[in-house]
Amino acid sequence: MKPTRIWPTVMAMLLLAACQQGGKDAETGDEEETPAVPVEVSTATYGDIYARYSGTAPIEAFQHATVIAKTGGEVREILVEEGDDVEAGDILARLDGDRLRLELAESEARLQKLQRDYQRNVDLKERGLISEGDFEKIKYEMDALEAANNLAKLELSYTAIRAPITGVISERFIKIGNTIDVNAETFEVTSLEPLVAYLHVPEREYRRIVKGQAAGIAVDALQGAEFPAVVARTSPVVDPETGTFKITIEVKDESRQLKPGMFGRISIVYDKHENAMQVPRSAIVAEAGEAAVFVVENDVAQRRIVQTGFTEKGRIEIIDGISDTDRFVIVGQTGLKNGSKVSVINDPDSGERAASNDAVSN
Repeated sequence: MKPTRIWPTVMAMLLLAACQQGGKDAETGDEEETPAVPVEVSTATYGDIYARYSGTAPIEAFQHATVIAKTGGEVREILVEEGDDVEAGDILARLDGDRLRLELAESEARLQKLQRDYQRNVDLKERGLISEGDFEKIKYEMDALEAANNLAKLELSYTAIRAPITGVISERFIKIGNTIDVNAETFEVTSLEPLVAYLHVPEREYRRIVKGQAAGIAVDALQGAEFPAVVARTSPVVDPETGTFKITIEVKDESRQLKPGMFGRISIVYDKHENAMQVPRSAIVAEAGEAAVFVVENDVAQRRIVQTGFTEKGRIEIIDGISDTDRFVIVGQTGLKNGSKVSVINDPDSGERAASNDAVSN
């Protein structure tokens, strides 16, 4: 009977030993080290950084004129074509004007006859052989005929269709042989100096945007090429319906690459911080409304809260939170926690690092 009583006690001891061994195994597993996270690091750079307001708008011609025929007639000659440069006053086309030339010749003949009659009456008046009333009547007739003659000259001059502004012929509506009436459209003239863009800016920016500020216009159609511009005018009123005010951006392009109708991305510089500490925007980790970076110290990532300033072209200004000697993570920070072990896989002081910075910022 004794062996039967001992067996349950032995089994309990064996189970207790197994549990203790399992606990040790689990404890040993917990103590295994977490592998270091591979990261790339960099140090802060210094330089001027600008605060900009950005918007989009089509590029337009500041001056644009539709050339209207001031008299009717047959189109006899066309002197310009689309794309030609013209100066204000240049002749663009000529109408026949045969009838107007005949009317002018008749008016001039009548005027010459009346001028001779008037001169004779001047002599008669001086000798007292004509009344004052008759003399004044002849004078009025001559004045009226001179006015009619000048009008005939003006009408004839209208047969030469002229450019009202300096610019480029953007469209031609007439052909040789067409008979056109008064007020018919003949040409479109577009001035390319300057080109403008109109932005409607929120009223909260009213004190920041002023006349004379530097701006830039980037155009997608030209592979993002950027052209210098300037704030030419700002509206003195705010539209109560939209809460915006209008500003006019002027750009001069001597290369003639910009064309009216192109879509422009506009940025206006309204402030500048000189020699500011900057880091790639990718280094910033935003969490719970705070901006932070991971600084590497002794192969451990330390989360640092930073105060940021202006942001421009993939870089962000750091006002406070790190020093210029701190190495911060720019690649691999996703998933890092304060105290995470890291393995730095690059040299932040090498030229290769600078190239990587540029790639990240872009």
